[in-house]
Amino acid sequence: MSIVIHLNADQIDRVDLAPAIAAIEPLKSNIRQFEQKLQFKIDYPLEPDDPREFSEVPEVRLWFIGLDAMYPWLPFLLDWSQKELGRYAAMLVPHEIQRDGIEYNPEALEIFVMSKTFVLIHWLEQQQIESRSRLKSMTKTLGYELDDAFFAMLEGK
Repeated sequence: MSIVIHLNADQIDRVDLAPAIAAIEPLKSNIRQFEQKLQFKIDYPLEPDDPREFSEVPEVRLWFIGLDAMYPWLPFLLDWSQKELGRYAAMLVPHEIQRDGIEYNPEALEIFVMSKTFVLIHWLEQQQIESRSRLKSMTKTLGYELDDAFFAMLEGK
């Protein structure tokens, strides 16, 4: 069962996070059940000759920056199988659209990945949810490998 947050141009232009808040807040009481279930449907009109992806539209990016500030652990909910994690990263990380897909700024992507890793390590611990395998999978989805030595270092072993 997917959860879809529908966004329209007015909500995006006003950085109105209410649709996301209304969808996400009820999930918090049983958050494990909704792991990798969240998707976004964006209805933001572009001119027919505008070649940009939504992640290249400043207003759309600003909306997602606001959402990320409110829910920095949101990657836990995003439906990775539907490429929501990659789209979310594109909203927050400088990139270029190439013929074969998104090419992220490597340093910016590394900072994003590590920032989300640290956020999620702590958040998952608070939720009493195992983190190591989840974080390895998440970072792998974005092209990074976390090895066990990284987690051992954090655990002081």
